Amino acid sequence: MRAIDWRDDAVVIIDQTLLPERTTRVVVREPAQLVTEIRRLAIRGAMALGVAGAMGVALGAVRARERGADVLAAATDACALLAGARPTAINLAWGAQRALAAAPDGAAAVVAAALALRDADIAANRAIGRRGADLLDGARRVLTHCNTGALAAVEIGTAVGVIAELHRRRPLTMVYATETRPLLQGSRLTAWELGKAGLPHRILVDGAAAGLILAGEVDAVVVGADRIAANGDTANKVGTVAHALAAARAGIPFVVAAPEATFAATTYTGAEIPIEERHEDEVLFVGSRRVAPPGTRARNPGFDVTPADLITAVVTERRVLPLGRAVAGAAAR
Repeated sequence: MRAIDWRDDAVVIIDQTLLPERTTRVVVREPAQLVTEIRRLAIRGAMALGVAGAMGVALGAVRARERGADVLAAATDACALLAGARPTAINLAWGAQRALAAAPDGAAAVVAAALALRDADIAANRAIGRRGADLLDGARRVLTHCNTGALAAVEIGTAVGVIAELHRRRPLTMVYATETRPLLQGSRLTAWELGKAGLPHRILVDGAAAGLILAGEVDAVVVGADRIAANGDTANKVGTVAHALAAARAGIPFVVAAPEATFAATTYTGAEIPIEERHEDEVLFVGSRRVAPPGTRARNPGFDVTPADLITAVVTERRVLPLGRAVAGAAAR
């Protein structure tokens, strides 16, 4: 299963807003349409967004070639459009810029760059899974937040890829997937992936995780990342920092699994990471039914920042980077 792919000069995605009820693929032929799909979270996840950025620029280049228009200008416009679609997720702009760099050589070169990025994403996920499983060898009860499986990448995933590799080496006792408010990406997506992979799992409401961690029912927490600052502060789906605080108190590993592209060299600390504020209706409504009293307003930040001193290590496709909190049995290799 690929969350995003390139077929017949178009981008094909799985519409993640419809899971788990049905699996529907959407064919995208224009950069603006891809931006719409990204903003409504039909395609999401740091690694998948990097590939989406590259493929969106490829769409602009190919459509320009078909019209006989300036390929470089169209690719440049597509890159700018895509880069602003999700401000916290740095991989989106990174992927778009990687593809744009090939535009002076024509549309075919842009497509080739996008496909190379897709293939590199798959290889990176495999490497992250191996390194993360080496680091957390012995953990049998693992908690994860939001969705970081194949749906958040092209194939395999980051944090869920680590969990799957752990299970392949020695069966896990339990995987706890937090529901992840407000859009329930853990309940809808991660649980769907874990079930398809045959991993034992339970869904937790977000507020239950800290209690189970402190009660000794979790051996390790593994999450993904949307942006990592130069000092190691990490932005991930809102709610992540609560799990990090509980893991620190319990003395268990809190590990971030993410590609090298998620590091933002010019973002020096987490205070500089832009936090996307999503529409308040995602909190005030369940489907079309309002659950909050009339006149009540909501805050709906899409992400929060976990300080580096709460993170045991960041695992990438190239390395294990120890950060602020060493844990016995989880030493960096």
